[in-house]
Amino acid sequence: MKPVILLTDGFVLALLVAGLVYGLHVRRQPQLAANWRLTLQRPAAAVSALILGAFLVVAVADSLHWRVALPATPAGQQAWSPETTSALDALLGPLAVTRERTYSSPLAYQGFRKESFERDGKPVRDYPRLKFGGAHLQDPARDWADDVARLAWRGAAWGAIGWSVLAALSVLVLGLRRAGSFRRAFADLMRGTTRYPVRSMLIVSAVLALALGTAASLSTAYHVFGTDRVGASVLVAALKSVRTALVIGALTTLVVLPLALALGVAAGYFRGWVDEVIQYVYTLLASIPDVLLIAAAVLLLQVKIDSNPGLFETSLERADARLFFLCLILGVTSFTGLCRLVRGETMKLRELEYIQAAQAFGVPAARILLRHILPNIVPIVLISTVMQFSAFVLAEAVLSYVGVGVDPKTASFGVMINTARLELAATPVIWWTLAAAFSFMFLIVLAANLFADAVRDAFDPRTRLRS
Repeated sequence: MKPVILLTDGFVLALLVAGLVYGLHVRRQPQLAANWRLTLQRPAAAVSALILGAFLVVAVADSLHWRVALPATPAGQQAWSPETTSALDALLGPLAVTRERTYSSPLAYQGFRKESFERDGKPVRDYPRLKFGGAHLQDPARDWADDVARLAWRGAAWGAIGWSVLAALSVLVLGLRRAGSFRRAFADLMRGTTRYPVRSMLIVSAVLALALGTAASLSTAYHVFGTDRVGASVLVAALKSVRTALVIGALTTLVVLPLALALGVAAGYFRGWVDEVIQYVYTLLASIPDVLLIAAAVLLLQVKIDSNPGLFETSLERADARLFFLCLILGVTSFTGLCRLVRGETMKLRELEYIQAAQAFGVPAARILLRHILPNIVPIVLISTVMQFSAFVLAEAVLSYVGVGVDPKTASFGVMINTARLELAATPVIWWTLAAAFSFMFLIVLAANLFADAVRDAFDPRTRLRS
């Protein structure tokens, strides 16, 4: 097994390390720790963080790639498989290999469209049986409903058992914090009077555990979200799209952040010709339609990749390079709004008495920016950054829909929606691809927006007291 680190894989791992470092920094800063505690004390924020954490686990599992070793060549050299596998691929392997011929609806045991085939030596035109979905049923018309109910109840039972263990651990931890008073900890948990909204998190985790257990159980005999045009599982495509959405949202945000901070602070503090030049730059970029600029950049990159096939060993590396470059160009074209906000806030702070006093005492400009300006605009930047995350997730769907987004071979919600565009015009309507993409993307964006609202209320001094 040969480990493979793609460009976006390195970013995901670096993001996890940066999150751990920031967590240690927050523990040493009482004010930051108090703000984050206030954020997580809101039930909506705690639940949103739980959902985003579940999606993050999926993204990390899909970012651990490797290539399988092949038999050695006659010259004795080690050969590697051209296919790159991730930990999520290995986990979803049983679902990925159970392919049908073409479309099948969720939990179906027969094809979606009628076909001509032979039955008992006679040509008939009917709905064919699926290769995997319900293949174990002897009489599908009679046994299908009972079999689906049995698998669903079995999966829900396993999910309930797993959730019960989690709830027992929560009571144990709360009881130890109360010096062994487990009865009082259980009573506080039931009343919802714990310091953090543990009850709300347990309720949502129960829903997630039941849904996960039910889906896992049904997936052993059926396609839970149906199959697409080539017979591949839509559930696998949706889970694989989670990583793409999170990478685009997080990486693009981190591209926007330094550009907007550096240019906005410089323009607002130094004024004069510096302000004029920076305003000219971001006004020029804002005047160019984003879609046209992104399309031109992506097409140039695609020409570069096609004319230099030796730059990448596998098709996955080529698709990942396009995804990485798309994040960069999307960040370059999207920093103007935050840059204007930072510039205006810096201009306001520049006129305050303590800034003027520092200037009168001869404090260097770099020290004023680092010690006085930046700490005071960090809350606004943090709020705007978290809120932009969901906007970038939606932007990928729009760009892929118009054909200038990620590589068509890359699993993403935009590619699924673009595919569903033609499926919705079919008769009968093929609705499950769009429904799966919409459901997953809706959960990610909703959780990010609710978490952003809580961060804004906790870090903005004007709303902190009302929170």
